[in-house]
Amino acid sequence: MRLFHFIFILVFGFALPATADSFGEQLAEAALGRTQHEVLYDGSYQRMAYPGGDVPATQGVCTDVVIRAYRQMGVDLQVKVHEDMAAHFSAYPAFWGLKRTDTNIDHRRVPNLQTFFTRQGTKINHKDASSVFQTGDVLTWMLPGNLPHTGIVVASASDRQPAQVVHNFGAGPIKTDMPSNWVLTGQYRYNGK
Repeated sequence: MRLFHFIFILVFGFALPATADSFGEQLAEAALGRTQHEVLYDGSYQRMAYPGGDVPATQGVCTDVVIRAYRQMGVDLQVKVHEDMAAHFSAYPAFWGLKRTDTNIDHRRVPNLQTFFTRQGTKINHKDASSVFQTGDVLTWMLPGNLPHTGIVVASASDRQPAQVVHNFGAGPIKTDMPSNWVLTGQYRYNGK
């Protein structure tokens, strides 16, 4: 498919618009690229610029894998979550007792990303047997101790292997088989529009 797009650009002089499938594949590639970075797991509250703010590149948590992969695709979840949350504050979880949005942390919280992706993307019914994990899907889990977690599907399941995900479970961004012993709480598709 990439060869076709390259030839199309050479012949006609412009690129075809990206499809949802190619966006998912590109998002998965961006997530895989995150595994090449050494990142210390650090979820401490930090002040950051807005828009385009980030914690230091050597720090991060599971949400930062998702945020940084989307940012590589030109989608700033810090801005997207803030704008949606500011306009629909009561739709977002109230776990933290906030009275207003906080551009330093809102996009780095799994429950807020779940709300955003449900409102602005597509939430897939993961209990539906016809549902499959597609490349580029954002997944959320509830880990033991009621710890929310997130990652990105980078390879769909095949006859030989389960789906593969990139996530930061504490040792920096890594690629693993789909965790089978974690409680899946969400499956989302969002292409930034």
